[in-house]
Amino acid sequence: MANEKKSKLALKLKTYKSHPGSFALFLIVILSAIVTVGALGFIVVHILVNGIPNLNRDLFAVKYNSDNCSMLPAIVTTVAVTAMTLLVAVPFGIGSAIYLVEYANKENKIVKIISVTTETLSGIPSIVYGLFGMLFFVYSLHWGKSILAGAFTLAIMVLPTIMRTSEEALLAVPVSYREGSFALGVGKLRTIFKIVLPSAVPGILSGIILATGRIVGETAALMYTAGTDTAMIQNVFSSGRTLAIHMYSLSREGLHTGEAYATAVVLLIVVMLINALASFIAKRISKV
Repeated sequence: MANEKKSKLALKLKTYKSHPGSFALFLIVILSAIVTVGALGFIVVHILVNGIPNLNRDLFAVKYNSDNCSMLPAIVTTVAVTAMTLLVAVPFGIGSAIYLVEYANKENKIVKIISVTTETLSGIPSIVYGLFGMLFFVYSLHWGKSILAGAFTLAIMVLPTIMRTSEEALLAVPVSYREGSFALGVGKLRTIFKIVLPSAVPGILSGIILATGRIVGETAALMYTAGTDTAMIQNVFSSGRTLAIHMYSLSREGLHTGEAYATAVVLLIVVMLINALASFIAKRISKV
């Protein structure tokens, strides 16, 4: 097996060397991959080296104060905001994708407007979403600076991502799956939920993972809508800071740089756990 792999690699290198352009492109691709992985590795190692020594029990105290700089309230707020945002955005995003792929007439002007609007929303800076959320949810609806206002603002922000990735995942499902289901007398709605959606789950979850990463790392939009309160949240109308805002606040003050690095470690672990959970769910559903 090892000799076979070596012979294949030698054959590829020989082919590349006979075509200078292909060989140059091959080197560029390899170099790009090395730089990308190296940059990611450097960031992760830097955070771990500077953050792990600063982790201590005080950072997980129930109440925050200037002495312990506890991140536990921020962890609870982050989980609550992420769950609420996905609870709002995922059904609307997947539902919109199902409509556009399975039901909508591609030549319809409304469908074209929806596509253009979705692309436009994807390019709007997060601070603009924050200003909109502050004017509409905080002041117009009188929700105040709360995790509810923050969650709805983030739901609008990540909706295009979930919608577009879900649409691409549904389009990637072979038409033969649908035709085979229809041939057996299965209705359209049942075909979508029993045949098409399970096949598209890995792609849909990829979009949800991307959206989750943006939610967890967001600061600008949440500062205007959810606030920066350090206390433990009591309900959906409580103001609170997420881990990203907590880390930003600590680093901005310049007095708690070590605690900021420790927060970055916890934030990194939270993102990795969310990604691992999503991948596990995708594999389980694909097997079913």
